[in-house]
Amino acid sequence: MVRALPVLDSQTPLQSQCHPVVVEAVTQLSSSFGETLHSVYLSGSVARRTAVLGQSDLNLTLVLNRDLTPAQQAFLSSIQHHFSKQQKVLTTLSLRIVCLDEVLSLDAIFTWGFWLKHCCFCLYGDDLASRFGSFEPSWDIAKSLNGDIAKQLAETRQKIMATKVLANYLEYCQHIAKKMIWSCYSLVLHREQVLVLSLEEAATTFLKYYPEKETEIERLFILASRQQVPKKASLYMVNEFGGWIVAEFDKIERKIG
Repeated sequence: MVRALPVLDSQTPLQSQCHPVVVEAVTQLSSSFGETLHSVYLSGSVARRTAVLGQSDLNLTLVLNRDLTPAQQAFLSSIQHHFSKQQKVLTTLSLRIVCLDEVLSLDAIFTWGFWLKHCCFCLYGDDLASRFGSFEPSWDIAKSLNGDIAKQLAETRQKIMATKVLANYLEYCQHIAKKMIWSCYSLVLHREQVLVLSLEEAATTFLKYYPEKETEIERLFILASRQQVPKKASLYMVNEFGGWIVAEFDKIERKIG
């Protein structure tokens, strides 16, 4: 039986420590960008009410009525920089930015439509999620969640090889490890027909179908925890296990497309 995926709960109050941080961020964004800003959406651990204080990011999606000017882009970068320097409750202001026309285009239904409907909820502006019906589990959704993983692996590989700053190295490792775990989950979403929203659930769901990859998943969680490992070890995961993920996606695509 095909089931519609659940929508992330928007009624339960946020964690008490996170609420004022979210309000401050949205207030600053809305006052700074005015009519350029169409709407703001919350996702990630803060939206799930599972944020780890002092470790979790604040993940927001900004839908814009028009592209930011160079001056606005610089100002937005400044807002993000000051957030990471001043905040102790949440570490980083992580932003996904898209223009309204792209969200409403037919080509974006399995990307932005799914994202706004099921993976976040509106904090400010006109809630675009109301324009989409509930989605059913499918390979198209899995592909949209995964995005271009091969490109991300290649870009992160270059960053890891080039950096000499420990903080940057740990950030790159954490980012790609989380991405790889979510990509693993995307491999089985169409078979499991359940939407999970935590990294741990994503890994558990993947291992139901690929139990032989338990060691690789354990190593990814080490990288995701920002535990320092030699570059040789992190690059091995990116190259070898990352290569396996890409190949497995290609294999499934050829089979069911």
